[in-house]
Amino acid sequence: MTRLAAALLVFAAPAATSFANNAASNASAAVLVPATLAASGTSTPVVTRNGQEVYRRFLDGLSEPECAADATERWRSHFGHVPRQLASRGNDVLPLFAYVVEEVRAQHLPTEFALIPFVESGYRPGARSASGPAGLWQFIAVTARNHEIPIRPGYDGRLSPADSTRAAVRYLKTLHGMFAGDWRLAVMAYNAGEYRVFGALKRAGQEARDATPDTLPMPQTTQAYVRKLHALSCLIKEAGERETWMASMDREVPALTAIAVPDGVRDLDTLASRHETDAARLKRLNPAHVDGRLAQIGQPVTLLVPQAAAAPPVFMAEAPPEVDIPQAASEAATAARRMHTVVRGDSPWSIAKRYGLRTQELLTRNALDARSVLRPGMELLIDER
Repeated sequence: MTRLAAALLVFAAPAATSFANNAASNASAAVLVPATLAASGTSTPVVTRNGQEVYRRFLDGLSEPECAADATERWRSHFGHVPRQLASRGNDVLPLFAYVVEEVRAQHLPTEFALIPFVESGYRPGARSASGPAGLWQFIAVTARNHEIPIRPGYDGRLSPADSTRAAVRYLKTLHGMFAGDWRLAVMAYNAGEYRVFGALKRAGQEARDATPDTLPMPQTTQAYVRKLHALSCLIKEAGERETWMASMDREVPALTAIAVPDGVRDLDTLASRHETDAARLKRLNPAHVDGRLAQIGQPVTLLVPQAAAAPPVFMAEAPPEVDIPQAASEAATAARRMHTVVRGDSPWSIAKRYGLRTQELLTRNALDARSVLRPGMELLIDER
């Protein structure tokens, strides 16, 4: 619902439009590449992260790490469940939080911004509000389209953590630069609209670079928004002082990454099967794809998946063209029936070549076809029965 106010103010303050458009265009000149995708091109992708590492990455990125004695008790109580959510193994909150923390840090932004989905949606990718906002970041439709989040029949990109996080981080990066790197002003603008913050600064006779945000004439809901995020950061920081909480964070967490929908894949069950990944988790992480059916909207769409499922599996249909096998190699087979145990990196072509077979012979002997998938540990019959 806060996005609607921001959208309406665009028409209410034409004098500020050119300033904001210039700032937005300058910021968008540097295309935001998802941190996980950028990293995967330069080194071996991280498949899991330790929960304690996620915690430290969050703390190291805070713009305001000190917790004042007067930190709002109301919001501490309201969000007291968040540390328990992060420590729990029974939800997707910690993997999603880790993903957003890395996206925020990749753009050199304060990690207070990674707390916004707690306020907006409780870190639920499929969250919908009766008033219209949807998704992790609770964009309204008009704001989503303004930030290049695709919304088409059968596909709402607001419900894609990959699409919506990319847009939210890009917008926050613009606001952060627009308001002299003050995370509190940027958050106020995210909540109420940048033009309202500009107006408040002007009325208070302040400039962004030396403003005192808590004295600005802004709505109480917007002032509370800043206090909520600060209370959340303090709750998470202080949770780390408890030995039992840190022990619960000492576990491997799947690293999530955004990928393009692979060719030939029409549903999340197929993708999960090919990668030996939990289909239920894929569906929870990607509610934009209704019932797990991958939407076809005439443009690329992204999925959020565990890094372990991002690398292409070995598909039998991907074998190189057949070549003639020398007769000598065929005669070298022994009379005993041999079995081959599939290991990572094996392909039907490489296995067949190793044993002096044609790929189709190997497939036929094992009741397989070109659509089948090789998985480590499978036993393949090499010799005819």
